[in-house]
Amino acid sequence: MASKDDAVKETLIVDARAKNDDAVKDTLIVDARARNISHNVRCTECGSQSIEDSQADIAIILRKLIRDEIRKGKSDKEIFKKLEDDYGETVLYAPKFDMQTAALWLSPLLVAGAAAGVWAYGKHKQKTNVHIMALNLIRGVPLTPRERETLLDVLTPPASQGFKSQEVKTSLWWRRLRGQWSG
Repeated sequence: MASKDDAVKETLIVDARAKNDDAVKDTLIVDARARNISHNVRCTECGSQSIEDSQADIAIILRKLIRDEIRKGKSDKEIFKKLEDDYGETVLYAPKFDMQTAALWLSPLLVAGAAAGVWAYGKHKQKTNVHIMALNLIRGVPLTPRERETLLDVLTPPASQGFKSQEVKTSLWWRRLRGQWSG
């Protein structure tokens, strides 16, 4: 009879351990989900911390609320919706995309586009600014072959059209400049 009682006791102990293990697993799952949600919710008192990192009274209350909602079987989306309804959209670190937040979401693209445009315009002006090249030439700064080519293209007068017998007269400084570069 003792062996039968021992077998029943052992079965009860194994069942109790299994139930305890399941309870521990459920608690760990609830805690992990609650921490994940809490990291994405802004503390309404601190503003710069998540409720997971904050020790403010409201953060402690919100963490308990989240755990209670998880135990009731609510999904993460439902919990975020409840927090947003109760405390406003600013409680969430990742606001949703709609017409009111479009400027917030698109502003990095607009700033990057403007910066790229300014950079491209500056590069273009740097390569084609004939006035700066001419000033450098007068100051005695040597020009690169590309700058010389650009300067000659811009400053060379157009060929005469129609009257082949008329020769285009060039100024003295232009002839000296052409002679200096070609020689």
